[in-house]
Amino acid sequence: MAKRDYYEVLGVDRSAQEQDIKRAYRKLALELHPDRNPGNAQAEESFKEASEAFAVLCDAEKRATYDRFGHAGLQGSGQGFTDISDIFSQFGDIFSDFFGGGGGGGFRSARRGGPQRGADLRTTVVLPLKEAAFGVKRDIELNHPGPCETCDGSGAEGGKRTTCSRCKGAGQVALQRGPFYVQTACPGCRGMGSVAENACKSCHGTGQMELSRTVKVTFPAGIDEGQTLRVPGQGLSGTQGGPAGHLFVDVGIDPDPRFERDGADLVHGLTVTFPQATLGAELEVPTLDGEPAKVKLPAGIQPGETVVLRGQGIPHLNRGGRGNLVVVVQLGVPKKVSKKAKKLLEELQTELDS
Repeated sequence: MAKRDYYEVLGVDRSAQEQDIKRAYRKLALELHPDRNPGNAQAEESFKEASEAFAVLCDAEKRATYDRFGHAGLQGSGQGFTDISDIFSQFGDIFSDFFGGGGGGGFRSARRGGPQRGADLRTTVVLPLKEAAFGVKRDIELNHPGPCETCDGSGAEGGKRTTCSRCKGAGQVALQRGPFYVQTACPGCRGMGSVAENACKSCHGTGQMELSRTVKVTFPAGIDEGQTLRVPGQGLSGTQGGPAGHLFVDVGIDPDPRFERDGADLVHGLTVTFPQATLGAELEVPTLDGEPAKVKLPAGIQPGETVVLRGQGIPHLNRGGRGNLVVVVQLGVPKKVSKKAKKLLEELQTELDS
């Protein structure tokens, strides 16, 4: 089923300002919030759809890409949400602004002691220009905390835990700060609502150990510097049966001395001699494909002028076709010449002056 237009989902014009978009999303979030529609699968899907639209239109870069290429331009960027807790984890501050409280003005978010979504992970991968152009699959090494294998993340020998006596299983306690009381995670059970009868010796009761693992990440053809891929479910494991977080991969591109990248186009500086520029020439230039391409320079071409080789640039991200290879002519002037060359140049100069 084709996705609806994001502006249509939020009910705003394509020229809408950020505040208009936030206002429209707030109205829909209040109307469709799962706590106001218990058991209503359609409302939940509409809530996720509106949240996805808001995530794109409130981000200037994503919005510009969407305005230009539509949904196809966002493929591979990890757009969309897997579940409701995913939305709350990403928009916690937004909901706080909307409703005046953590997770949404009396609405529930994650329940203490219940399933908790795992935290997201973020890493950076630097690709050679050729791999970024044509796409590549990479094994990414990750080191991060994870559930202790001995106690299966419970922090207790044999998984035996008892209700925390300090918070009575609530996972939160009220602490006085001057004339005010604030809710905070219980320090006795670290917000879990229960404590280990006997702490696991492998993780010393924390339920966490340092883990190393490999994740295969697919980088689509045409990906550019500064873009981010989202790999769902490859973040930290959730607790109490909660879903895992996501892995966000920020992309860097290694510079290639032969080319400058301009979107999907490649720019190559070609140094030519005065006779080649004057008389014209057929020369070779490098390409990302590996095989050099021939370029014909017309007689009298000037320094700074360009010759365009169509379809020899970077593949367009998430759509067909490639950019161009733009060859910029540069005049090479030798620092030293032989006596014979000097005489010939002087003769040429005399001829040109006459």
